[in-house]
Amino acid sequence: MLRRMRILTGLQPSGKLHVGNYFGAMEPAVRLQEVGEAFYFIADYHAMTSMRDPAALRDNVLELAVDFLACGLDPERAVFFRQSAVPEVNELAWILSTVCPVSLLEKCHSYKDKVAKGIAATHGLFAYPVLMAADILLYDSNQVPVGKDQKQHLEVTRDIAVKLNEAFGEGTVVLPDPIIREDTAVVIGLDGQKMSKSYHNTLPIFGEEKPLKKLLMKIVTDSTPVEAPKPTADSTILALFKLFASPADYAVMVADHERGGVGYGDLKKRLAEAYWDFFASMRARRAEITADPGYVEAVLTQGAARAREEAAKVLDRVRRAVGLR
Repeated sequence: MLRRMRILTGLQPSGKLHVGNYFGAMEPAVRLQEVGEAFYFIADYHAMTSMRDPAALRDNVLELAVDFLACGLDPERAVFFRQSAVPEVNELAWILSTVCPVSLLEKCHSYKDKVAKGIAATHGLFAYPVLMAADILLYDSNQVPVGKDQKQHLEVTRDIAVKLNEAFGEGTVVLPDPIIREDTAVVIGLDGQKMSKSYHNTLPIFGEEKPLKKLLMKIVTDSTPVEAPKPTADSTILALFKLFASPADYAVMVADHERGGVGYGDLKKRLAEAYWDFFASMRARRAEITADPGYVEAVLTQGAARAREEAAKVLDRVRRAVGLR
C-alpha cells in the first residue's frame, strides 16, 4: 500500500513569532497538512547555534508550540514534535557527515552571513546543513516547503543524499524535492524593510491589543496633508493591510490613498483593526490551549513517539546499508 506524499518542515524557537513567520511558514504549513502526511518539528538543536540561555530555549519551544497549534496545526493530521526528542537524528547526521564534502559546506551563504552578524563560528553553525539534511532524510520526506532564500539548504540536502546513495546503494535515503513558494512575497516590517527580528521591525502575532495597535501607529509616513492623495508605491500601510483585508477592503484602502481626504492616522487605525480581527480566532484558540497546561506537552510527546517510529525504520535501513548492522 502506497503511503501519501510526506511533507516536512521545521521552525526555530528563536523568540516570539511574528506576522512574517505566519505568512512565510505557518500558514503554508497549515494548508499542506491537508495535502499529505505532514511532519512538523521545533528545531531546538538548531537554535543552540545562536542561543545560550537554557531557560529561554525551553520557554521558546513551548511558546512556539502553543502559537503553531493556535494558528491551525492539527495534531491529528500532522506529526508535531521537538527535534531533540528524536535522538536518531544525531546518528544520521554523523553518518551523513562522513560523505559530505567540506567544500559543500563552505559554499553555504547562511554560515557566512551569520558569522558576519557576530554569531560565533562554531562547528555546529558550520555543520548546520548536515543536521538539516538529517532532519529531512530521517523521515523519508518527499517534499520540503522552502522560500527562495532557503533553496540552497535543500540543494545541499539533495547533494548529501546523492553522495550517500552513490556510496552505499540507491534507495539508502529518499531524495527530497523542494516546494518553492514562488508566490510568497516578502512580508514588510514596520519600517518598510523585510520583517525580521534582526531589524527589530516585527509585528507579533499574539499579545495585548493596545501595545500591538500602538506599534502600527508608529509606522513612518511622509508629510502629505490629509486632503491630498497619498502615494501607493512602497506604502508600508498598504503592504501590511493587503495581508489582513479582503480584496474588496484592500481596493477601498487603495482608492482612499489615491483620492485623498483621509489622513495617515485614520489609515493606520483601519490597518490596526484589520490586523486585530484577522487573528481573532487564533487568539481564542490560543486562550483555550493555555488554559490546559498539559495539552501542549501531551501533543509533543505523542508526536515524538510517532516520529521515532518512522525514524527507527529509516535509520535501520541506513545502518544496514553502511555496515553498522
